[in-house]
Amino acid sequence: NIAYGRPDATAAEVEAAAAAAGAHEFIAELPQAYETVVGERGYTLSGGQRQRIAIARTLLVNPPVLILDDATSAIDVQVEQRIHGSLRELMRDRTTLIVAHRLSTISLAERVVLLDRGAVVADGTHAELLETTPLYAEVLAQAEEPEAVEADVLATPSTSSGGG
Repeated sequence: NIAYGRPDATAAEVEAAAAAAGAHEFIAELPQAYETVVGERGYTLSGGQRQRIAIARTLLVNPPVLILDDATSAIDVQVEQRIHGSLRELMRDRTTLIVAHRLSTISLAERVVLLDRGAVVADGTHAELLETTPLYAEVLAQAEEPEAVEADVLATPSTSSGGG
């Protein structure tokens, strides 16, 4: 599954990508390790395990443009911290678009763009937006409460119960 986008990858390259994505440990514990059939869309894996496989696949492909859409939303904080170093390395010298709710993921960005109802309302560094944009601080505060995560730093935040 990890070599899907790069079928010519060696076993060592696949394992290195899995290790960088924090997936090697759980893969090694599967019945046939890297040869285990996990079912269509990885239905036998947890959400966090599927995300780590997707990150490993991306690391292996090494694309010129990278889009991370809530790439670590289902991963626990400890695993996410280990993966961030790999993501930083992957983001180096390439255009990267990050869609995220978690502050720790947002912190990977050099520039943050805040949208409200489809319009850009602010952009700058995380620190600049915290200092100058009350809506940004509000979005981050909502993101800390799982039931209130209706807003997104790089997608249209919803400030009403009707959504949109």
